Amino acid sequence: MNPATERLSQQALGLVVAALLSLGTGTASAEKADRLKPLNIASERGGRIDVANQRTEFLGDVVMSKGSILLRAERVDLRETGDGYYQAYASGQTGKQVSFRQARDVPGEAIEGFADQIEYDTRSDAVRFIGNAVVRRTVGTAVGDEVTGAVIVYDNRTEVFTVEGGQSSPHPTGRVRVVMMPRGAAATGGAEASAPALPLKPSTELQPPRKPS
Repeated sequence: MNPATERLSQQALGLVVAALLSLGTGTASAEKADRLKPLNIASERGGRIDVANQRTEFLGDVVMSKGSILLRAERVDLRETGDGYYQAYASGQTGKQVSFRQARDVPGEAIEGFADQIEYDTRSDAVRFIGNAVVRRTVGTAVGDEVTGAVIVYDNRTEVFTVEGGQSSPHPTGRVRVVMMPRGAAATGGAEASAPALPLKPSTELQPPRKPS
């Protein structure tokens, strides 16, 4: 298989994974109240403010929060759009990736992920995990489901995942990997589940990672 065909195959696999992965039961989604909460950022070494371009750079153990959302990185480049939304470009350092966590509307559940870089857009309410990406659904301290790949995009509003394989995937061969824990009757050994799991909707395409200019 030539490299171009292999890349297409990996991307196709990722889209199938998005259709199969489930995030629990019912119609619960990411914490809806987070969209209305203020954005807060603190850093260890301060940063640089570019007023003309509405761009601020934060350096050193940066912590960004917005309601239940918590992002930690070595560097965050924050840009404000003309209509008041924010775009955050976060990067880690050797041996320490960027981390992201957000509570779900289901009590005790959360989405958490790690990657070499993370992009967060408050307008689309989407998170892009880039490079050695791992995203999990957690239930308390336990891992419910886990996805790994080169690029993972998570839409907070619809809870749709798109996953892409490649050289920067944590898997040695660059493949996408998904672990889905049993739930409902399968988890308890009962004959029937208390409520059917609702699968995530498949995405039709992946956009290439954006890079700060």
